[in-house]
Amino acid sequence: MAYPSSSSSQPLANPVSIISSHFCAPYPIDLAIIRNVLTISDGSFVVTDINGNIVFKVKGAFLSVHDRRLLLDGAGNPIVTLKQKLMSAHDRWQVFKGDSTDSSDLLFSAKRSSMFQLKTKLDVFLANNTKEEVCDFKVKGSWLERSCVVYAGESSTIVAQMHKKHTVESILIGKDKFMVAVYPNIDYAFVVALIVILDGINKEDSSGSGGDFEFLGGIN
Repeated sequence: MAYPSSSSSQPLANPVSIISSHFCAPYPIDLAIIRNVLTISDGSFVVTDINGNIVFKVKGAFLSVHDRRLLLDGAGNPIVTLKQKLMSAHDRWQVFKGDSTDSSDLLFSAKRSSMFQLKTKLDVFLANNTKEEVCDFKVKGSWLERSCVVYAGESSTIVAQMHKKHTVESILIGKDKFMVAVYPNIDYAFVVALIVILDGINKEDSSGSGGDFEFLGGIN
């Protein structure tokens, strides 16, 4: 996929649809992700808009052979299936259309840039990028600090970024809250899927990292 050599502050001019053009908006989308760190996780997420309407749900299936999660729309229809690839040295996750796990329905995959790393680094490859010589998207930052940035390929063009949100409420009720800003013309379902993958990869790296997530969306 070719990207303009624009600066990091300039949004992409044309919609970048990975999952569906339906999830591309010509304006920024803000998501507040709230993680209940005091509960045992079943991998469930809820994504709502600013009016409290459910946009996405994420269901996990951790008792299966694969770590597998399903991204649903507000009505409960499957949008994509996220599956961890077994025996993968770089913790590769694959994302498929709907509830399929057939190779013909593969949309993209993501893996650690290296096996051993202190900071979060993911390389994301679209299904048609079979050689994987250059990634289509890259995630850099610190998952522990909830501070990650999604870039278009190897460029400096930012497509989404997240940061930690400290509140008195989060301390009192044991919730971990961070914000995600999705830039204009970027598939925000794709960005949500990347966050689910980040959570899946990093839950293996820290004990007791489970927790339910709730997404509260807003539009600038």
